[in-house]
Formats: sequence, structure tokens, C-alpha cells
Amino acid sequence: MIIPDSLHATVTQLNALTGGLFLLTCFGLVATRQILACLKIFIGQSVFLAGSAFFLAFLYSSWHLFAVGVITLAGKAVILPWLLKKLIRHDVYARREVSQVFNIPTSLLIALGLAVFSFFVVRPLLPPLPSPVWINLPMGLAGLFIGAFVISARREAIPQVIGILAMENGALFAGVAIAPTLSLISELAAAFDTLIVALVFGLLINRLHQHAGTTTVGNLTALKED
Repeated sequence: MIIPDSLHATVTQLNALTGGLFLLTCFGLVATRQILACLKIFIGQSVFLAGSAFFLAFLYSSWHLFAVGVITLAGKAVILPWLLKKLIRHDVYARREVSQVFNIPTSLLIALGLAVFSFFVVRPLLPPLPSPVWINLPMGLAGLFIGAFVISARREAIPQVIGILAMENGALFAGVAIAPTLSLISELAAAFDTLIVALVFGLLINRLHQHAGTTTVGNLTALKED
């Protein structure tokens, strides 16, 4: 399918806007200190990831990417949050503050540094001509790095799990531009694995909360076997 230049440019700009919003959600995961807010930001991040897949599906005329968008929207924006809310007790989400290693301004500066570092890392890998890879690859790598930072900086189990899922979102955000014709079987397997990970972590966190009365990782390390 031949896409008019004006329409191609518009969709490319929309994908760039989606990439910017995706990166903002990464910073949002760093800045927020409420567990429920972290989950809501992750849902928004997954929606923007699906949006980028839809835009790239149009640009590349790829039904694989369209399927990736649908799977992401259904699995990560609907089913996965429902699983985490269903498996983990409400009083865990009701906590207002999430303890973390650094304060919010310091965390945001570190996240900004990781985002800038991502752009420098991928610069030699970018194609000579402008393409969606220019947006998705650095944004996705930044999401991967910031997700890893969320895991290391948070002291609560649930935000750490969301950090793991955010890392997967970052990898996929870059991947949809690099490999637009990736086998649908691979995408289904990745989506299924993500749901299984969320299920296992949800059950584990719920079990720990029942027996230890806390989901704070620092407190769990002090527990002794009877």
C-alpha cells in the first residue's frame, strides 16, 4: 500500500508524540510514591506502547504490528492490572507512600541522565535517513534503563514488579520499530510469559503480605526462619 507523503509525515509525527508520552510515563514511575498510581502509570505506558505499534503497523503495512498492538492493549492495559489488583490485597494498594532509596528530585535527575545516555548509546546505530527507529529505539532503551532504575531504587515489592514490566515495555517499544515483521507466535509467547510473571509475582506478594504483614523488601530481608 502506497501512503501519501503528507499522511506518512502525520503518522510519523503522531508516533513521535506517542514516544514522548511513553518517556514521560517512565519519569512518572520514578516520581510517584503511591503504589496504585504506579500501576495506573504503567497502564498508560502500555496504552502508548500499543499506540506506537498501531502507527507503525500503518506505516509498514504490517498486520503483525497491528496484532502486537491489540495484544499489548488487552494484556498489559487490561488483563495484567486486573490480575495484580485481584491477587494482591486492597490494603497494600491503600498505602499512600512508597519508600525508596533516593528522594524524588534526585531520582528524576538520575532518570534524566539515563535517558540522555540512551540517546548517546543508540546514536551510532540509527539509520542515516529519518525513520521511526529514530524515535522508538532511544525511547525504548531509555524505558529499559529507567525501569531497571525503578527496580533498584524502590523498596516495595509491587513497584519493583512494575519496574520489571516497564523494562519489558521499553524493550518492546524499541523492538516494534526494529523488527516490524516479527513472528506473531513470538509476540504471543512474550505476552503469555508476561502474564505468567505477573501471576507468579502477585501470588508471591500476597503470600508474603499474609505471613509477614509487609511488602517492603528491606523488612523482608530481616525475617528469620523459625
